[in-house]
Amino acid sequence: MTCFMKPHHEDITQEMWQKIDAVIETNKNTPGAVITALRECQEIVKYLPVELIDYIADGMNLPGSEVFGVASFYSLFSLKPKGRHTIKVCTGTACYVKGIREVINRIGNEYHLKEGGTTIDRRFSLECVRCLGACGLAPVMVVGEDTHGEIAAENVIKSLENYK
Repeated sequence: MTCFMKPHHEDITQEMWQKIDAVIETNKNTPGAVITALRECQEIVKYLPVELIDYIADGMNLPGSEVFGVASFYSLFSLKPKGRHTIKVCTGTACYVKGIREVINRIGNEYHLKEGGTTIDRRFSLECVRCLGACGLAPVMVVGEDTHGEIAAENVIKSLENYK
């Protein structure tokens, strides 16, 4: 197991550190495994704080700048905390024409949430995406794995109340 000094981070428990050590141990001698290690560690912590990136770099005997470069380049990695539920709102033409902007405004006002942001309690993250591939259901939002079609500004908050 990895013997490096674990940095203190409020979002990483002792149990998480043990899982992170196992990920590093599995991947440290495999060339090109940094993406795999980052992905698996992100699944554990839900994002990649800088302290964790540095720890992974040390454990895999790689320069911190290289590991940070990979983590910041690929969109699948998040350097900021994410909510328990990610709200993806379609801003494509069909959804835009059918009122998605007002839906986004309602979500923002109710949860004090900006596009690309996360609520303080980490309940929700809000992402605006170009297309969700469900134009026939416009306007559309996806919460986690759940698709909500023909969503109206008047009922969007009621739809989100079920996600704790």
